[in-house]
Amino acid sequence: MEDDEDRSCVGASPTAQSDLPHSVARTQNSGKINCSTEYEQILVEQCSSTEESSERAQDPGSISSPCHHYLMTTKELQLYWLKEKHERKPVKLLFEIPSTRIAEDFLSKFVVYKIIIVSTGSFDENKVFIERRYSDFEKLHRNLLKDFKEEMEDVLFPKKILMGNLTEELIRKRILALKDYLAELYTISCVRKSKKFMEFFTKPEEEEGYSCLRGGEYGRATELFHQVVCLKERLTLHCPAVVVPSMCALVVCHKDMDNLDKAYEVGMKALTILEKHTGHRYYVPLLDTLISLAYKIGKDFMSLRERLEKEERKVKNIEHMSVSLKELAVQECIE
Repeated sequence: MEDDEDRSCVGASPTAQSDLPHSVARTQNSGKINCSTEYEQILVEQCSSTEESSERAQDPGSISSPCHHYLMTTKELQLYWLKEKHERKPVKLLFEIPSTRIAEDFLSKFVVYKIIIVSTGSFDENKVFIERRYSDFEKLHRNLLKDFKEEMEDVLFPKKILMGNLTEELIRKRILALKDYLAELYTISCVRKSKKFMEFFTKPEEEEGYSCLRGGEYGRATELFHQVVCLKERLTLHCPAVVVPSMCALVVCHKDMDNLDKAYEVGMKALTILEKHTGHRYYVPLLDTLISLAYKIGKDFMSLRERLEKEERKVKNIEHMSVSLKELAVQECIE
């Protein structure tokens, strides 16, 4: 019999020490932070930005608007629409379940499904996988129905079987059913963009990663956050800023393990995402950390310092406190 009890990973949370000098002042809430509290806010900001870009693209006077079609030759017109079709083609995901394993707790045995998410249309070198049991799928389905009951009225979820659920035949059938289930969910726009859908694939690993970070297990935390970042990059193309906290946690891990070049590389990638979200709570701490990293590894830190000073001038009359990137990261996912 499969146990429906959902288990979570809870780690110790010792007081974090700042990884950077407190000479840089910045605004920040001092309360504990849940890893998903900003998802909706970031999504709204990102969608607004996307709509504005779309409106500009449709404006005939826009710089990005194409040249007049009547000036094109037939070949040029064909090439133009081919390019447009290619650029607008959405990136799709495939949900594969290549294998399973039988696990056991103090109550019963159950099946654990290995799930791989693959991006189609290009070579996907970062193949990461997660493991979930039937009760995790069942919980996802219940949670999604609370928000998207009408949209999911035609989505079939494999029924629970109390006896004989460990047979090879049933496991094969359930693999196919669960693959189809995830694929159907992904075709529903509001579902695939929802926080609940993303958290099914990332939340357990993310919570364990922050627990390891707080406990100083940086090697294990690095593995987990790399996995989470790869998954979020696939699942949140509509809202890239959602991946920033996990990327910053990865920066902290690499920095504390003296992998400075890797920390700088990941940090600059996160900073690129935040260029349109300079009010994001991670923006200033990330800039401060990158200045320190760039100085140590011989990169250009002056341009980063200029950006930081620009942000400081914006908040100079606001009561604030100094918070490092590490202090910010260890507060995540604390209930």
